[in-house]
Amino acid sequence: MANSRNVFISHIHEDDHRLTPLKDLLNKAGMEVRDGSIHSDKPNNAKSPDYIKSEILKPRIEWASVLVVLISPDTKDSDWVSWEIECAERMGKRIVGVWDHGEAQCDMPPALDQYADAIVGWQGERVKDAIEGRINNREQSDGSPASPRSVPRYSC
Repeated sequence: MANSRNVFISHIHEDDHRLTPLKDLLNKAGMEVRDGSIHSDKPNNAKSPDYIKSEILKPRIEWASVLVVLISPDTKDSDWVSWEIECAERMGKRIVGVWDHGEAQCDMPPALDQYADAIVGWQGERVKDAIEGRINNREQSDGSPASPRSVPRYSC
């Protein structure tokens, strides 16, 4: 029997069709995902961005144990994805980036680069391990270690 997790999958609407393959990938790895994200099967018809953030997205992110960000070429430009990442960070949620299948090192949202607990490629066991906290590093889309990144230093 698969273990289950409440997950909010942050993504751009143009990538709605990638949610089922991601959940199938995790299911094959032994994890059932209960997805709280907004997508074409569960549309949001509200018009006010403030209402959407406070009354729709924020409660769903609170409900989730982890925020998974599906990384594709246009994710980096989404204000909504960035807001969801920052919201999850403020709540102390685990944040995991997943390179979409076939996306070789496209740019990611700056908020994900700053706050991700893990970033992994499109391999079911790796994604599952990142969600469950057994992976806490950054990988390239092929699963190899990511290049070290510059971290700002501050003197006390």
